Amino acid sequence: MKQWPDEHGRFGQFGGRYVPETLMNALMELEDAYRRYSAEPDFQEEIRYLLREYSGRQTPLYYAKRLTEELGGAKIYLKREDLNHTGAHKINNAIGQAVLAKRMGKTKIIAETGAGQHGVASATVAALLGLECKVFMGEEDMRRQKLNVFRMRLLGAEVVPVTSGTRTLKDACNETLRYWVSHVQDTYYILGSATGPHPYPMIVRDFQRIIGDETKAQILELEGRLPDAIVACVGGGSNAIGMFYPFVEDQAVRLIGVEAAGHGVDTEQHAATMSKGSHGVFQGSFSYLLQDEYGQVLPAHSISAGLDYPGIGPEHSYLKDAERAEYVPATDEEALDGVQLLSRTEGIIPALESAHAIAYAAKLAPQMGKDELLVVNLSGRGDKDVEAIMEHLGGSADGVH
Repeated sequence: MKQWPDEHGRFGQFGGRYVPETLMNALMELEDAYRRYSAEPDFQEEIRYLLREYSGRQTPLYYAKRLTEELGGAKIYLKREDLNHTGAHKINNAIGQAVLAKRMGKTKIIAETGAGQHGVASATVAALLGLECKVFMGEEDMRRQKLNVFRMRLLGAEVVPVTSGTRTLKDACNETLRYWVSHVQDTYYILGSATGPHPYPMIVRDFQRIIGDETKAQILELEGRLPDAIVACVGGGSNAIGMFYPFVEDQAVRLIGVEAAGHGVDTEQHAATMSKGSHGVFQGSFSYLLQDEYGQVLPAHSISAGLDYPGIGPEHSYLKDAERAEYVPATDEEALDGVQLLSRTEGIIPALESAHAIAYAAKLAPQMGKDELLVVNLSGRGDKDVEAIMEHLGGSADGVH
């Protein structure tokens, strides 16, 4: 397959820049800076140093023996992105973009967040590198992710409540873009997922591809061959594209993204962009999104604040239409089952986002042979979600089955 994006920032027909004229110069400045600095060895070495010595990479590729025995079928490995500093893959991208912001001479950073993990990662690197930090977050997500709101404030960031729309990630993204338009002179926008206008989908993918690069080297060392299938959750899609990208040319490896089906794809309460969405422009790029017949963006729903988003990164849309990757839904209830399954069998409480990937792996593994290999990207840990999980499981561990 051709490696994207092209010189216009497109992945086939997807991607591009659909932004107000006032942002065009800022995006072109960003693209020029990224291409210049990313080619410099000392820029790459600074990022490698921080990922290794500060974040704790490389993360393990862990053989989940008890989960494998419980499910039968394929041998299951977990890529432990939950063991990163701050507890999720988001720190990979935040470190890269914050170092880039410093090289560009910016003194302030802004970010949007849904589940709070990208906000925490941005607040963390801002403290580390001495940058002012402002994080936009929907009021509903602030309610669901109180612990992460506290963590961001403890790290010195200002958390700005967003009260428009459904008061979730989509609205936080809109507000961050609006703020950036009038503050581009000294402010860098650390976009948290592989979404938005070019060059963000390319930049985020490049900073997240370390997940797939490490996985490929680790599975070759452990098993002497590539996996038969890889599973990752998708909202905007940053952990999934980081895992998938180094395997795109390996046609024998199935790439499977699991999106949030909420209460079910046949209801109006889901975030199943690939299963139920259609082509359109959303937050600066052309991709799949949830929209009505008039092109109005529909509200999304998921038990997971990180997947509660009506769009998806343009490279995922390209991989779907090229039939290189598969996208399947998992419901809220299935994700809760995934949390309990992994907690009970491996002593690992996954984030609700990652639990969607576990839920689908629980369906897929028994259909695979015992000589086949399945890798699940565990994108984040579940500390931030424990309160929400308790609420849904009856208020105490006694209700857990």
